[in-house]
Amino acid sequence: MSKKTALITGITGQDGAYLAQLLLDKDYRVFGLTPRRSTSDVNLKRLESLGIVRNITLIDGDLGDLSSLIRAVQMAQPDEVYNLGAQSFVQASWQQPLLTGQITGLGAAHLLESLRIAKPDARFYQASTSEMYGLVQEPIQSEATPFYPRSPYAVAKLYAHWMTVNYRESFGLFACSGILFNHESPLRGLEFVTRKVTDGVARIKLGLEKELRLGNIDAKRDWGHARDYVQAMWLMLQQKEAEDFVIATGRTTSVRDMCRIAFDVAGLSMEEHLVIDPELFRPAEVDILLGNPAKAKAKLGWEPRVSLEEMISEMYYTDLERLKTSAQAHSPVQEQA
Repeated sequence: MSKKTALITGITGQDGAYLAQLLLDKDYRVFGLTPRRSTSDVNLKRLESLGIVRNITLIDGDLGDLSSLIRAVQMAQPDEVYNLGAQSFVQASWQQPLLTGQITGLGAAHLLESLRIAKPDARFYQASTSEMYGLVQEPIQSEATPFYPRSPYAVAKLYAHWMTVNYRESFGLFACSGILFNHESPLRGLEFVTRKVTDGVARIKLGLEKELRLGNIDAKRDWGHARDYVQAMWLMLQQKEAEDFVIATGRTTSVRDMCRIAFDVAGLSMEEHLVIDPELFRPAEVDILLGNPAKAKAKLGWEPRVSLEEMISEMYYTDLERLKTSAQAHSPVQEQA
């Protein structure tokens, strides 16, 4: 029996790296789509940190370029395609709304169209997001909750989500979306609030900084671990029929309380170091997100394994060790007498 083959867009990101690791462990052949918009090398640090970069075949391609996607699909001949590529930083989407729409939104349509043309039997996963709920219409969000996006990023993701539904219903593609609530890890980018917190607290612990500056710390989110969530992505493509699923923990926590967890792990007082900066508030805030993962539990047999406390602790200690190593590498060598 031949190996299954997967093509992952956004493979150099947090989710892409963990998903690639999961699929390699399941004996898949893994291809990753990598856009090249400058002369610099593709950032492979996450794949390198997991020790899997040499086991992946990278293909040049861009979600903004349909022709490159068709060629990538023809080259990889994937059984499964995971679209994790996006301009995914919500704050930046207000500064780059057109780019966000082109890559995060229209890019998904390009990828779906490339499959319809070149590999219609491939199974397709779209990374949807809880940000689509925005100004929430129900206290707990499920697959049936109406959407009300509050950022250009969320609007673009909503277009991609509905295009996935449309290609499933119009052309019979096995196409599904995972409406993933916030999920984090030590591989999360420093621009995201959880990683900004764990990195900031580690810097304060080491005496590199004195304060942590944040915006709205009363916003509430449903946070899980990315390793758990990529397992759900894979499970969705193993089902008999394509469906959309909410992936969440069912627990919401404020940014304030998430910060407190990190400061407590470090043995520091949050009140002494946390500074609220009005410049960091979003133009339109999403106040609370809380997902209902009941369908995923019932149909996929999926449940989150890592708690918020365990995740924040893992992220903090990873950042602490990274910063210690960096400081030692840059410290002047002391000559021995």
